[in-house]
Amino acid sequence: MSPTSDASEASEASTPETTPTDPAPAQPAPARPAPARPAPAQAAAPHRAAARPANPQAAAIILAGGRASRLGGAAKPLLDIDGRTLLDRAVAAVADCEPIVVVGPPSPLHADVVWARETPSFGGPVAGIAAGLALIDSAEVYVLAADLPNAEAAVAVLRQHPPLSPDDDESASANGNASANDNDNENEIENHDGLCLTDAEGRMQWLLGRYRTASLRRAVAALPDSGQGASMRALLADLALTTRAAGDLAMDVDTWDDLERARAMMSTHRRDDAIASASDEETT
Repeated sequence: MSPTSDASEASEASTPETTPTDPAPAQPAPARPAPARPAPAQAAAPHRAAARPANPQAAAIILAGGRASRLGGAAKPLLDIDGRTLLDRAVAAVADCEPIVVVGPPSPLHADVVWARETPSFGGPVAGIAAGLALIDSAEVYVLAADLPNAEAAVAVLRQHPPLSPDDDESASANGNASANDNDNENEIENHDGLCLTDAEGRMQWLLGRYRTASLRRAVAALPDSGQGASMRALLADLALTTRAAGDLAMDVDTWDDLERARAMMSTHRRDDAIASASDEETT
């Protein structure tokens, strides 16, 4: 019996010794930091996602409401060149913009556009731009006249320029940590309110341009009567603009002679393309 009691005493004695060691299972308490949700790392992910809209989609304003006095009042946007109207060509040039606002009388068009009218009708290009600006909220806007035979190729030149618009506040603060070179490039871009093309004679084609929306809004607001009757030169006088030479790509149609020249040019291009295509087939 005494050995048994000794053994039970020993086992009882040993039990208290293991209970103090029970803290050992409790030692996973330090392991709590692991699930201790230092998931701030995951909280940062939404932060980056918010910076994605750094390059918002541009809008477009197409001016199609002029009197076309040098064409005897003809509906210039509906003039046909090589099977497509001038308005069709302008809309196709900015097909990926949202929205595309066409300022002028509604016309047959197989495209998703928003129609608007300047106040008053025939109030001039600046009044048309003011009407279009009221319907957009993008950072950049393409401004085109509906009389450009080479609208698609011309807009492709405008697209080659880096973004005109600064990033939103959040991504701008993130960019604050970028290298000095990146900051220099960004500042250079931010100094431009817009970009427009020059034609073969070096003339500025104001209605073939890409502008900061905010800059255009300020310029319109600075003019009397919301820009009614104002010239594009007056609208853009105080803006910092850069230009790109586009040669005949920037030609417009103001007269019947211009229209015939544009049709002849398109016919020549079509013939040259057909010859090149036939030549490619022969070599293959």
